[in-house]
Amino acid sequence: MNLIIDIGNTATKLAVFQSDKIIKVQSVATKDMLYEVEKLIKKFSKINRGLLSSVKIIDNLEVERLQELLPIEILESTFSMPFNNCYDTPLTLGVDRLALMAAAVKHYPKRNVLVIDAGSCVTYDFMSADQNYLGGAISPGVEMRYKSLETFTSNLPLLHKTIPSQQIGSSTKASIHSGVIYGVLHEMEGNITAYQNKYSDLTVILTGGDADFLCKQFKISIFANSNFLLEGLNFLLEFNSN
Repeated sequence: MNLIIDIGNTATKLAVFQSDKIIKVQSVATKDMLYEVEKLIKKFSKINRGLLSSVKIIDNLEVERLQELLPIEILESTFSMPFNNCYDTPLTLGVDRLALMAAAVKHYPKRNVLVIDAGSCVTYDFMSADQNYLGGAISPGVEMRYKSLETFTSNLPLLHKTIPSQQIGSSTKASIHSGVIYGVLHEMEGNITAYQNKYSDLTVILTGGDADFLCKQFKISIFANSNFLLEGLNFLLEFNSN
């Protein structure tokens, strides 16, 4: 069994895999990670290795304490990848984006795949049918857009994300919801259309913390998979172990 630890900008996800099947997934506060990992290891005694991925700088002491519990590798850009990385600055590429592309290769081999990760940021990553990772785009996520309106203006309030009932906002709050949510959706749909114009056989995957929140609003055919990143991380652990 494998333990996958994914430290994101707002929370940490823990996943237990038996081969390539997810047995357990949970989201925890990053400060509680060590405690929750220890509980999982006790519950699933067959866990014998792990992979840690983080978009943040990891405290060395925490890593040492993790490795006392379990043989665990740290995902870095120097890992062997099951695809050709054509990014101009590969050492600056987030490990989360690498894992998403690994999942794309595993689940959709020899297909053109656009993966949209709707989290703290919205990332777009493209894998060509001949397994070349070409890059993508990064833009502010849903929560970041709400927070920026409150932070950089004098009178606009901070709101919690809500799907608006109509596009024309008839109040300040309704206008904010419309601007943020439809702004994100139209951005995504515009990017998808641009890729489809170049790659007619495009497969689109939507993942990330806001995937379930947004997916029902799409008029374009997409596949929603909230565990796509975790599956990619587990595949990378297996790929580098073999």
